[in-house]
Amino acid sequence: MNSWLALWPIIDISLRVAVAALAISAVIGVPLGLLLGLRRFIGRRLIITLIYTGMAFPPVVIGLCVYVVLSRAGPLGRLALPGIPGLFTLEAMVVAQTLLALPLVAGLTMSAVLGLDPSLCQQLRALGASDRQIAWQLVREARGGIVLGLISGFGAAISEVGAAMLVGGNIAGRTRSLTTAIVLETSKGEFDMALTLGAILLAIAFCVNALALRLQGKMLEA
Repeated sequence: MNSWLALWPIIDISLRVAVAALAISAVIGVPLGLLLGLRRFIGRRLIITLIYTGMAFPPVVIGLCVYVVLSRAGPLGRLALPGIPGLFTLEAMVVAQTLLALPLVAGLTMSAVLGLDPSLCQQLRALGASDRQIAWQLVREARGGIVLGLISGFGAAISEVGAAMLVGGNIAGRTRSLTTAIVLETSKGEFDMALTLGAILLAIAFCVNALALRLQGKMLEA
């Protein structure tokens, strides 16, 4: 019983960080993906290249970059301004995992929009739809791809280990997540606990994917 109670803080930290990273990625990534899929502007190709690079970027390198920026010797760490997260905090982990999830959300949203019928905007505009109405209809048409992007972003966030170890420090009760706890228990030879944590992580991923697919199915039927 005590061992199960000890797991709850680890599960809670994993979910809180992953959900926060996904929320930030959705708020930024979905509109950015829509913009890149609908508009042509100076710098668009560069942004798309950065997004594609971010989709395949090694997580541990992202963690290293966040570590350097937020450390006391880094550009933001030296400022010590309110609102800037410090190292070995949940906020630093959210920053790192957001950088992992954001390219996936934005890139898959953009791909979903680019896959729509090019004449759809012209048809909607001919019917007298406003820009806001056109954007909303495009979101509805591309909702399957957007949901896929959100699923991918959540999966990248909750399963990440390298960046979480670097910027979170794997501190018990504060920044220890499921993935970092698995690494720790494995290094200690506690394979039963490591496998238990792995099973919990897989169960969470399965439940989230099942829920997202159910939601996606309802949205496609609407």
